[in-house]
Amino acid sequence: MVTSPHWLSARAGAKVLEAGGNAIEAIVAAGAALSVVYPHFCGLGGDAVWLVADRSGNTKAFLGIGQAARAATGDVASIPTRGPQSTLTTACLVDSWQQVLNYSAQNWQGQGSLAALLEDAIILADEGFPVSPSQAFWHRFRNGERDSWPGFAEAFVGQGIQRQPNLARTLRDIADQGARTFYDGDLARRLAAGFAAVGSPLTLEDLADTATQVEQPVALDYRDVTLFAPPPPTQGVTTLSIMGILARVGINKFDPRSADFYHHVVEAVKQAFMDRPAIADPASMQIDVAALLSAARLGEKAGAIDPRRALAWPQPLSRADTAFLAATDREGRSVAMLQSIYYDWGSGVVVGDTGILWQNRGAAFSLDPMSPNCLQAGKRPFYTLNPGIALKDGRPHLLYGTQGADGQPQTLALLLSLLLDHDFGPLEALSHPRFLLGRTFSDSRDSLKIEKNVGEDVAAALTSLGHEVAMIDVLSQLAGQAGVIRIRADGMIDGAHDPRSDGGAIGI
Repeated sequence: MVTSPHWLSARAGAKVLEAGGNAIEAIVAAGAALSVVYPHFCGLGGDAVWLVADRSGNTKAFLGIGQAARAATGDVASIPTRGPQSTLTTACLVDSWQQVLNYSAQNWQGQGSLAALLEDAIILADEGFPVSPSQAFWHRFRNGERDSWPGFAEAFVGQGIQRQPNLARTLRDIADQGARTFYDGDLARRLAAGFAAVGSPLTLEDLADTATQVEQPVALDYRDVTLFAPPPPTQGVTTLSIMGILARVGINKFDPRSADFYHHVVEAVKQAFMDRPAIADPASMQIDVAALLSAARLGEKAGAIDPRRALAWPQPLSRADTAFLAATDREGRSVAMLQSIYYDWGSGVVVGDTGILWQNRGAAFSLDPMSPNCLQAGKRPFYTLNPGIALKDGRPHLLYGTQGADGQPQTLALLLSLLLDHDFGPLEALSHPRFLLGRTFSDSRDSLKIEKNVGEDVAAALTSLGHEVAMIDVLSQLAGQAGVIRIRADGMIDGAHDPRSDGGAIGI
């Protein structure tokens, strides 16, 4: 099975599985296609975070995260969020493709070449595809702002057929010359020229420095499964912390449609987010992951939750849009992966004649010199992407992830409780009323935004507990786009992608 937020991407991955390819190969194909058909959320100018696990439970994290430019400095008044000066970090998605394929060949008997796996993406970029409702929404939303973004108007449309001939040529170059052409080959030189032309701080040397990190995931036992998340600089530890707190408050005893259920999940989110400012590039962190997930710390946070009163929400805004993909193959080998250009449409900068829209991930850095996430040359920023894999009896059981920056740990905690504590199926869990705590692009209040189908009685009860409730549409775009694949002990597989997205799951 493969799941993706766009059906053309899911189909590209399914074709690989049908031909006997493995889950890593399927996600490379699906992710490359998604980079074309979901340009507002991800692309070659962005990053990727992967979790992979074989049938025996051997699990690895691949952190395809670019680093800050050599010229980057924290001695500035502010970090731009759009335009050439916001292209502060390199992009590691393309390098991660080759690194996971190397792992596939060495450990999963993979035989798929990068060139073959890019074929669908090249055809889609060259011949075009219908603009998705999601792309159309975000194109309209940035009306009046996008006109100032270099190269954007020539590359993207808001309706009709989207063609990207320059991107098709770039993908062919990668297929012909290999992934490293993006970093130290002909394509890298074209990218460097494009950066120089618009005044970006990125250089050829920065591209050459970019490399995927292979790490051990962070883990937490929850009921009868072990939850795995990527390590810092990602916020994977935040998701695990929420789940550890929920285990200690006994979230399984609450009706998942009740105000008490939502209250305790929201309050667990608040407690875990208090530790989130400590997460950064591991070289700069002052506390280790084991301390953040210790039984004593989680117990203290669970004990701090008042079942009858909401805690104030003091967290600053962090926004981003990403795309989640997952696959499991006939041998039970499994992948959960997120790829991103940070904000919708990233920096807004299309680099030179490459057709590549570059990310603005550098906006995730801090300018506080006391912060472990302070901007420095060569440093990786705090990272919101945190796909997950849950093992049961030592084998992959759940593959899950979501779009949504600050919303990612919130949505994942809700989904995991529904799946593990309340025996919901994937589509039922993904369709359940969802919340988002904190500010958004359309609401600057630190309110608890919750979908209307939660019911007026639940909303009123949450208000009485001290939550500032703001109702949002059913299946709202604010609630993100998540995906789940569940692999049962008897070998049966079920899965879905968010009804808020343009995709789904395809079983083979």
